[in-house]
Amino acid sequence: MNVLPEPAMRLTYQTDYALRMLMYLAVQGDRRSSIHEIATQYGISENHLMKVTQRLSALGYVDALRGRSGGLKLAGKPEDIRIGDIVREMEPDLEIVECFGAENTCTITPACALRHVLDEARQSFLAVLDSYTLKQLVARPGKLKIALNIVA
Repeated sequence: MNVLPEPAMRLTYQTDYALRMLMYLAVQGDRRSSIHEIATQYGISENHLMKVTQRLSALGYVDALRGRSGGLKLAGKPEDIRIGDIVREMEPDLEIVECFGAENTCTITPACALRHVLDEARQSFLAVLDSYTLKQLVARPGKLKIALNIVA
């Protein structure tokens, strides 16, 4: 009997780090921040954050400037960045059960109502995320700055 790892309804670290990075940059306004600074504040790997930065930059969410006066800042306005969009872009897939995938081998799929229930739940999850913007996540920047030990 093969034992497969159980799927978990959770976001990847890349998505988690992407959301945290965007929140950090949002409270910084126009001030540029370094990957080192953000990684240190959150206690996460710079290498992982570098990959997240590259992806967010390629997607147009982060303006990454190299060089002496470089750094990272938001490429757009926090009120224009939908959380659902970030999750969809960063997650490799949102197939929470086998029957959502192309290689579905579940024998009861043609007669099963579970797939539809779980798809409805997934769509509801994304709809809730779509109803929030980055601006709403950082509505209390003072408290976030205190939690992150950001001075001024």
